[in-house]
Amino acid sequence: MSRIGKLPVTVPNGVTIDIKDNKITLKGPKGELNEKLHPSIKLEIKDGQIVFTRTADDKPTRSLHGLTRKLVSNMVEGVTKGFEKRLEIIGVGYKAAASGSKLTLNLGFSHPIEYIAPKGIMFEIDKEKKNIVIISGIDKQMLGEVAAKIRSYKKPEPYKGKGIRYVGENVPRKAGKAAAKGE
Repeated sequence: MSRIGKLPVTVPNGVTIDIKDNKITLKGPKGELNEKLHPSIKLEIKDGQIVFTRTADDKPTRSLHGLTRKLVSNMVEGVTKGFEKRLEIIGVGYKAAASGSKLTLNLGFSHPIEYIAPKGIMFEIDKEKKNIVIISGIDKQMLGEVAAKIRSYKKPEPYKGKGIRYVGENVPRKAGKAAAKGE
């Protein structure tokens, strides 16, 4: 039995669940999410909790058991609390400006980069530290994809550390060229 898959997901008050034909839809205070689930994993709602059971015991079904539970757990957390990721912009003259779902980045190129977020993702600049971009939304997978796409515009380079990185990310630094020793 999957250690993660056998754990039930508690559904908080204010979240409605609709399960039809292996498709689950959750509505909460932050919004609505839906996901198509594999037919070999069955969902039941018991006492305000979602319980996951698998129909077979073969390896692919066992691997989907914990995955399905975690996807639904992330959906519940997303529609109640939401998720956020923080990106740090490091470099002289590098800056970002956000207005709702549009982010404008100046990263040392000859032109600014404008990124328009998909539906449900919002951008914000930290008020205290102007070089931190806060990306928020209810869909954890979409949020991670957007953060990775923005980071890919200027990955942190190993010599001076300039670029875009996640807050708290450790970027290994390399030493520059060593002076040649004369003989």
